[in-house]
Amino acid sequence: MASKPGILTDWPWKPLGSFKYVILAPSVVHSLYSMLAKDKSERDITNFLILPFLLWRMLHNQIWITLSRHRTAKGNGRIVDKGIEFDQVDRERNWDDQILLTGLTYYLSNYIFAGASRIPLWRTDAAVVTILLHMGPVEFLYYWLHRALHHHFLYSRYHSHHHSSIVTEPITSVIHPFAEHISYLFLFATPLLILVFTKTASMMAVFGYVTYIDFMNNMGHCNFEIVPMWLFNIFPCLKYLMYTPSFHSLHHTQFKTNYSLFMPFYDYIYDTLDKASDQLHDSASKREEEIPDVVHLTHLTTPESIYHLRLGFAYLACKPCTSKWYLCLMWPMTAWSMILTLAYGRTFIVEGNHFDKLKLQSWAIPKYSQQYFIRSQKMPINKMIEEAILDADKKGIKVLSLGLLNQGEDLNSYGGFYVSKHPNLKVKVIDGSSLATAIVLNSIPNGTTQVLLRGKLTKVAYTIAFTLCQQGVQVATMHKDDYVKLKNSFSSFGKNFIIEKSYTQKTWLVGEGLTEEEQLKAPKGTLFITYSQFPPIKYRKDCSYHFTPAMLVPSSIQNVHSCENWLPRKVMSAWRIAGIVHCLEGWSEHECNYTMHNIDKVWRSTLQHGFQPLSVPINKELAHY
Repeated sequence: MASKPGILTDWPWKPLGSFKYVILAPSVVHSLYSMLAKDKSERDITNFLILPFLLWRMLHNQIWITLSRHRTAKGNGRIVDKGIEFDQVDRERNWDDQILLTGLTYYLSNYIFAGASRIPLWRTDAAVVTILLHMGPVEFLYYWLHRALHHHFLYSRYHSHHHSSIVTEPITSVIHPFAEHISYLFLFATPLLILVFTKTASMMAVFGYVTYIDFMNNMGHCNFEIVPMWLFNIFPCLKYLMYTPSFHSLHHTQFKTNYSLFMPFYDYIYDTLDKASDQLHDSASKREEEIPDVVHLTHLTTPESIYHLRLGFAYLACKPCTSKWYLCLMWPMTAWSMILTLAYGRTFIVEGNHFDKLKLQSWAIPKYSQQYFIRSQKMPINKMIEEAILDADKKGIKVLSLGLLNQGEDLNSYGGFYVSKHPNLKVKVIDGSSLATAIVLNSIPNGTTQVLLRGKLTKVAYTIAFTLCQQGVQVATMHKDDYVKLKNSFSSFGKNFIIEKSYTQKTWLVGEGLTEEEQLKAPKGTLFITYSQFPPIKYRKDCSYHFTPAMLVPSSIQNVHSCENWLPRKVMSAWRIAGIVHCLEGWSEHECNYTMHNIDKVWRSTLQHGFQPLSVPINKELAHY
């Protein structure tokens, strides 16, 4: 929002929320009806192609978003080091409003102006006129309009909303108040209206011109340098006709320079060119890929989880991962993403963060949760994880933490398989079990004398049970097999293990395998504390469910603008935090196989570095979203 919002700041369909797309419904239905019901001679292919073109614009923008986030996470060519936060993501979530506006304009123009309907695919004169009109009137008028928007009166009421984003993303280019978009609409429509009125328009000229505007807008706001220096060395005149991401980035950091649209020509003429433009372009182009100190290795969970990644849909990535009905409508894209992950076959960078002087990255294995339970998939998955560890070791990365199912006992013995196979690894492999255990133990209410342990008995579960027994807390189990395993493992505390019959415990420690039938046996008001990496399905509204082991991150961690799986904002899983703390403390041993660090020591160190415990149950916290 601008500092002093002016009139026509909000979009007229803002009250519709997610249903704003219905404003195009009458035109779309009419277009489809005309194509199906009318004779071939009466059909208007131009009108019919408006909807596919709008969808193409959305896809085009999304491609730039994904590319930009991936490249800035890698670091090569990055221009501004400052991170993006949740407030910017929230502010820029309505980037599709301008596509709706142009869609309405296209349909109305098609109905009103004779020269806008049934236009041919290509006309050479239309392309030439469009290019000349853009280079002349459009670029000139935009330059002075842009300078006017930086006058304190208009800037405070409108343009400051756009400049709230110091670090830009591709979609930052279209984040403006409604009134400002109206001015841009009239400006960019000038070449197209002239074509329409002279009846020389063509589909390639109309759709191609708008695609060109989208391309240049996205490129200029992508925060990584994509235009090579040698291009301007070979063609010196090109620097007057085409701007670069670093050129426009200076406008967002310096504000009073580099006003041009896409052609810096007018900044040269009116002496508003930033003197650091060439230097920043050169330094950004030479910037190499960033080598992190800590890597968290995760994986995809469901086919739809690709949309919730930081590289996916920004408005989904900034919220906890939940099932959305409309993602089912995107099954062709989902299927295509699955094919790409199968073909890619190696880890990819998902996210990059900074914590003081520590550089952090998250890498993902292109496999889904279900594949980890298929026997034939275990070998290729282990190979991918092993390659990721060896790659991290080769790059000089200090710590690699294993997230989700990448540390399964049946898969690789909590990462011990790789350490045994490669005893000379310099990178430390961390399974995070000690911190996960500490978080669960510190989530149990004070004064608890008995807990119910239910779920798969993992390394974390055994440690929790042993620690509780040491503290004199009774641990009940629902199944005889679990009772026998626990009692045999800790014979000296055998009296503290019991088989549950009455289900009176108010505190349940649950892992994978908790069923609906078992949850229904819990008394009202039961607290379910999860010790596994995956949350249980919630069947009880009269009970409370804790998050999977996780903590709030310190405010000094930069570039946190996406949620880790089902966790809320500004929260990281114990397994991810464990790798960070391990690196900060400089611990020299691995944490994998069946070994664990000192739980109290890990907990104290984590708190000292600014990570805070969560105290809000999941069913209350998610109400905020």
